[in-house]
Amino acid sequence: MKAETLGWKEGMDRFAIEKETALSQLSSAESQLRGMKKKSSTQEKKIWELEARLASELAKAKSEAEKAKAEANAIVAVYRADAEAAQVQAKEAAATAQTRAYWITELAKCQSRRETLEEIHARGFDLTDEIIKARENEVDAGALASSDDDDDAESKSGSERGGDLDEKEATPGEN
Repeated sequence: MKAETLGWKEGMDRFAIEKETALSQLSSAESQLRGMKKKSSTQEKKIWELEARLASELAKAKSEAEKAKAEANAIVAVYRADAEAAQVQAKEAAATAQTRAYWITELAKCQSRRETLEEIHARGFDLTDEIIKARENEVDAGALASSDDDDDAESKSGSERGGDLDEKEATPGEN
């Protein structure tokens, strides 16, 4: 019985040691689990903070992109309006230049006709009325040729605008 009690006692001691070892391992595992939970919680918190920061930065980037897009659209609208205005001005300038070129050509024709009539008059033919009409046509054509360019008309002297016509008109009448 003593031997049996001693065997039981040894078994209990062995179980007690195993129990203490198991408790120690369990405590260590629990400690590791708490550390992991704490680490996981910290990482989860960091992840949440990073997600919140990224969402904020994304919203800010979207806002800046919208502002930039609005500014770009405004600039494009201004450039388009300027380009359209420039096209209109170019068309108007072309039309004005074409009209002026026509009247300059007419002026040249009138001058040529008047000069021809004056040459004929100088040879002894009486073309005073035709010369006067030719000069009037020349003055009218000259006025129309230079009417598009008011600065040029203001800067011309009287003789360039036909101011010396009175002297020339007097010449044919004297012959």
